[in-house]
Amino acid sequence: MHIKSAKYIISSPDHEKCPPPDRTEYAFIGRSNVGKSSLINMLCNNEKLAKTSAAPGKTQLLNHFLVNHEWYLVDLPGYGFAKVSQRSRRRWEQMIENYLRKRENLTMVFVLIDARHTPQKIDLEFLAQLRVWQVPFALVFTKSDKENQRTVSKNVKDFLEAMKKTWQFLPQHFVTSAVKKTGKDKILAFIEETNETVKDQP
Repeated sequence: MHIKSAKYIISSPDHEKCPPPDRTEYAFIGRSNVGKSSLINMLCNNEKLAKTSAAPGKTQLLNHFLVNHEWYLVDLPGYGFAKVSQRSRRRWEQMIENYLRKRENLTMVFVLIDARHTPQKIDLEFLAQLRVWQVPFALVFTKSDKENQRTVSKNVKDFLEAMKKTWQFLPQHFVTSAVKKTGKDKILAFIEETNETVKDQP
């Protein structure tokens, strides 16, 4: 897939205020500071599309971008650590849950995992929650350039092994680097393939 255009559409405080559900939609989510904005910008060939920040918890709304006038990319708030009040955090969690469970055109969620770290309980718990909600997802291991390849490979393998304890089938996964643009073509090809599959469905 060649990205010809990607533009910001709207930031919504809840799923009911999102754009009409008239095209396929791919959401990106991960722990705070996992490199989500950098990954989105890399995929869309636009360094200024999603706002990057060193401060965790910057994304606080459901941010919609229209790609190639064909499909939506949605930047979701991170889960886990963020310097916000308990009340704000609960509001975010409710907003994310409602979106994931009720957004009818949501096609796939890309869950971002930091490839520099060993399996984190918070990530595994979030995936378990997606299973309960029956939300389809793929894994994107980020920041693979920030650690040596042996460590990255081990962390990815260990994460998938941890999933095998409770999952019968493992999801599609991608290893990426926003700096080196690693994984970009594979993710875009996967989205293109999924779009075609959805089109063929009656």
